Amino acid sequence: MPTEIQMLAWAIVLGIVQLLLAAVAMTRQRGLKWNASARDGQPAPLTGVAARLDRAMRNFLETFPFFAAAALAVAVTDSTSAASVLGAQLYFWARLAYVPLYAFGVPYLRSLVWAVSLWGILQLLWALC
Repeated sequence: MPTEIQMLAWAIVLGIVQLLLAAVAMTRQRGLKWNASARDGQPAPLTGVAARLDRAMRNFLETFPFFAAAALAVAVTDSTSAASVLGAQLYFWARLAYVPLYAFGVPYLRSLVWAVSLWGILQLLWALC
């Protein structure tokens, strides 16, 4: 199995973990009753770690489709190269590092790590050219 597809699988796992972390933090803040309800109306905005975990998950969802499409395209076209493997690994490891950086509110470094994940996607795209 190509490394790009392995990293795609791990990125899916990471997305599920982020979803669960954000849901647990949201439930802690808003309560189990709210979580089990139909969630009608406007809840109070999330704050602190719960809000940051929610934003980190949403940020993941903004980049993941591009990564998934690029990784699949590389695998389907048999365009795997050292650059595409590195790109897939950069994306995954940067996204993994991004979660605690965002959760703990670390500025600048978080943005740098995000840029590394974007660079990983670009590496995959360049492999297709």
